[in-house]
Amino acid sequence: MAETHVLFVEDDDVIREATQLALERDGFVVTAMPDGLSGLEAFRADRPDIALLDVMVPGLDGVSLCRRIRDESTVPVIMLSARADSIDVVLGLEAGADDYVTKPFDGAVLVARIRAVLRRFGHASGGRSGGAETEPQPVGGVLVFGDLEVDTEGMEVRKGGEQVALTPTEMRLLLEFSSAPGTVLSRDKLLERVWDYGWGGDTRVVDVHVQRLRTKIGQDRIETVRGFGYKLKA
Repeated sequence: MAETHVLFVEDDDVIREATQLALERDGFVVTAMPDGLSGLEAFRADRPDIALLDVMVPGLDGVSLCRRIRDESTVPVIMLSARADSIDVVLGLEAGADDYVTKPFDGAVLVARIRAVLRRFGHASGGRSGGAETEPQPVGGVLVFGDLEVDTEGMEVRKGGEQVALTPTEMRLLLEFSSAPGTVLSRDKLLERVWDYGWGGDTRVVDVHVQRLRTKIGQDRIETVRGFGYKLKA
């Protein structure tokens, strides 16, 4: 079975080398780069399975690098930020990142978050994990909500007959909503089901992804239920 290839972009030499060694001990193949431009070149040359991008790197910052990657690929992206309350976290998510981890981080926590993202995307979860893990996809054909069509077997979405390009995380989020239209789903439940969080997480991840999804399928399709969560209008 092919090993999972991680692109890691971090300008701090100590953090870059220590994290690379930790990931390699867990069975990942790691390409580590010190700046955004070399990271972009490595991404295009190697086409890794996942990208870990520090927000503050020279040349091409992590948020801009995430945008460039997202223009070319739906590969999962995790942003690394030194401040949990930084606006850079939200900017990274808005740029297309699937998750973020706050520095300083525990190596085991980082590996767990990487594997959680990879499970959602159907990749192997590290050379020592015993194999790839995937979750069953829902069945039932095409679900129709007004001009929105969700093909749960073909994993395609159309709005007004035109195909809508979603990232895998956005698709999983929409599948959760479309499996229970009209039902309010809390942010914590969405974190558990979509992001595979077995612990409390930052609900900004949910809020930003919902907003990104709204821009693609219609601003009024997903309703905010203040104090409770979100629901898909049936």
